[in-house]
Amino acid sequence: MPEGWDAIQRDMDKLVKWAHGNLLRFNKAKPKVLHLVKGNAQDRYRLGDGQTESSHAKNLGLLEDERLDMTKQCALTAQKSSCILGCIKSSVTSRSREWILPLYPALVRPHLECCIQLWGPQHRKDMDLL
Repeated sequence: MPEGWDAIQRDMDKLVKWAHGNLLRFNKAKPKVLHLVKGNAQDRYRLGDGQTESSHAKNLGLLEDERLDMTKQCALTAQKSSCILGCIKSSVTSRSREWILPLYPALVRPHLECCIQLWGPQHRKDMDLL
């Protein structure tokens, strides 16, 4: 709704004014707008004298798209975890449980659990992949 767009722009203008008053600068290349609704006007906002770009990219390290489908995120996470497991397999000579078991929660699980509350797999194929 246009009223919402105006309110967001006013808030961004207030941020710029506050930053200027505190001798801070924004990196104008970083702010991105994620459009989640198909067919919206895809407005751009101003941050000072710069324009914001539209994004389908990473946010907080998460891959997202306009449908909030996290299949790409699940695939990337599974790939990273698999690479780490491969490194463990090739670099640890001992195959005893006392050496291997502590490495999994220390090296692999953090990648699987990073922001899981936001991108938790919802499709069966994603769960199976992970």
